[in-house]
Amino acid sequence: MKTIRSQLLLAAALVGALAFAATVARAADPLPSWNDGKARQAITSFVEKVTKAGSPDFVPVAERIATFDNDGTLWAEQPMYFQVVFIFDRIKQLAPQHAEWTTKEPFASVLKGDVKAALAGGEHAIMEMAMATHAGMTTEEFEQIVTDWIATARHPVSKRPYTEMVYQPMLELLAYLRANGFKTFIVSGGGIEFMRPWAEKVYGIPPEQVVGSSIKTTFELRDGKPVLVRLPELNFYDDKDGKPVGINQHIGRRPIAAFGNSDGDLQMLQWTAAGPGLRFCLYVHHTDAAREWAYDRESNIGKLDKGLDEAAAKGWTVVSMKDDWKQIFPSGQAPVTAIDTLLEPDATMLQHAGADNAHLLNAFQNGFASDAAHRPHITRNQRLDGTAAPRN
Repeated sequence: MKTIRSQLLLAAALVGALAFAATVARAADPLPSWNDGKARQAITSFVEKVTKAGSPDFVPVAERIATFDNDGTLWAEQPMYFQVVFIFDRIKQLAPQHAEWTTKEPFASVLKGDVKAALAGGEHAIMEMAMATHAGMTTEEFEQIVTDWIATARHPVSKRPYTEMVYQPMLELLAYLRANGFKTFIVSGGGIEFMRPWAEKVYGIPPEQVVGSSIKTTFELRDGKPVLVRLPELNFYDDKDGKPVGINQHIGRRPIAAFGNSDGDLQMLQWTAAGPGLRFCLYVHHTDAAREWAYDRESNIGKLDKGLDEAAAKGWTVVSMKDDWKQIFPSGQAPVTAIDTLLEPDATMLQHAGADNAHLLNAFQNGFASDAAHRPHITRNQRLDGTAAPRN
């Protein structure tokens, strides 16, 4: 009698554990910050189609390229581009070495704290300030300058580090794509060497997968040591029609998925959509004035006008921050996802498990039935991953 009872208890524990494991495995949501709507469904449907072997839309792993704009797509861009804040801070830091800046625009306005006047000259003024603050040092020295700044600088409104002004749903999307064999790239109008020092830690995107604007560099021997020195001259502007050019130069493959938030990303999405086979284009639409900022057609930063029209005309996915995202910014420690390696039981095991389950249900009426919703499996291995940590 004791033997039978022990066997029943062991069977109950086994079936219960299998049912629980199956439930937990299904409950692991790769996109927990996304509401269940058309945008999320479009993403998962696309990924399922291009990754399913035998599907007419199947794409080999080597060709699963996804490109992401940075400003306004992966992290915030209001009230001004974060690299512009970096430029302003550099001007203030270097001002003692440049007495002429006290009377020379746009530097004088920066030193007076007049942001509007400093930016009145548009892209030309920003470029002049960037050349004056981003050149004249080696690439290693500039990397250290950026690293030190990003570690201490704070957003003027939220007072959070800029690396915490990233979008949690997009971090999850990056991880979800990588888990499905995609290689993810940043393709931004921002400086390539401004983003590379921190992109891997924040996004899981290594430096060689960052495409951006650049200034010219030259090779020198300094005290017998080979170095690359940054010159005050534009090399490449990776925005608008420059983005497809930059992708072709740096990546060498046309993306099958592209993500942006402004008209500056339109040509990248157009070029992606024009490729053969199934393609996916997505715009992040800033619609949440309460949790972030709301802007589009009339904004001086991140203007989204022509892109909205083309998205509607071509059926691209448009994400509404207000409606599609449960959460915008990370809430603290990065979420952890349980990744199981499962073994399917054979027919004999399933038959025995079903019989044992039916017997147990007679004694435990509130137990799980062994059905399609609670199919037993064996967990061979499990690991815990931060959502932004895996990379490819």
